[in-house]
Amino acid sequence: MGGGVGGGGSSSSSSSPCASCKLLRRRCAKDCIFAPYFPPDDPHKFAIVHKVFGASNISKMLQEIPVHQRGDAVSSLVYEANARMRDPVNGCVGAISYLQNQVAQLQLQLAVAQAEILRLHQLHQQQQQQTAAAILPVAHIYCGGGGGDDDHQPPQPLPVSSLVASSPSATAAAVAANMNGGASLTSFGSLQPLQY
Repeated sequence: MGGGVGGGGSSSSSSSPCASCKLLRRRCAKDCIFAPYFPPDDPHKFAIVHKVFGASNISKMLQEIPVHQRGDAVSSLVYEANARMRDPVNGCVGAISYLQNQVAQLQLQLAVAQAEILRLHQLHQQQQQQTAAAILPVAHIYCGGGGGDDDHQPPQPLPVSSLVASSPSATAAAVAANMNGGASLTSFGSLQPLQY
């Protein structure tokens, strides 16, 4: 039975063995665990994974993983193998750290730009407020503002027609006081009555 499986695998793989079996120079069995993930037209894919992890370790990992997750596992192994070739010490961790540093730098630049935008916005508001404060008094004057000053107008002299006295002497004293800007009537006590 084993010979039949081996023979069938040999006849089916004689024309197109998987990249793993081709690199390892062995017969590609029908149930080869590498065949679904390392096609013969992409030999570099298995070569780099084999160089970093080894074929036996890859085979063990795939056997421990459910079939529906093996494709993703192989993609991760290929990515990690390429990262290890570029950075043998850190591997994909180095790439992740590099990207994290880039994100941090971009976030810092974004924060600086947002702070500058806020500063310019506040400066613009201050300039608008200062302009409005400078225009308001001028507009108030041209629109007839300052009406409150009417309450502090100096007293106007009374019209002569309103000065009605009971005697000619009182009338003369009142007229003199009115012309004198409201002076006390005591200063006109020596006035003589007018003769008619």
